[in-house]
Amino acid sequence: MTIKKYIEIPEEILVSLAEGKFVEGSLHRDKITGHIVFNAYNRQPRVRRKDKLLVSLEHGWLKESPKCIKYYCAVKKSIGMPRIICAMDREMKVATAHLVDREIVDRV
Repeated sequence: MTIKKYIEIPEEILVSLAEGKFVEGSLHRDKITGHIVFNAYNRQPRVRRKDKLLVSLEHGWLKESPKCIKYYCAVKKSIGMPRIICAMDREMKVATAHLVDREIVDRV
């Protein structure tokens, strides 16, 4: 058994579908006419911004996103705990010095 139903869809939505875009929305039955109607949600497209690299460190990096400052440091375990601690301290000092220099330059 095959049932065919006709759905009212605005033309701008059909254009979006013809371009290969996805359209999210809701289907409902119109109380007055009894036709099935599609209403598209008014969603804004998501734009992902890449993080801006502030400084590349010896064992990691320091990046800036729109909301955060990101610090990453990865040191091999094989070098031993004392050298790991020294390397991480050195990396943190370089990263903080870069942030301080950047702040001074921005304020001048």
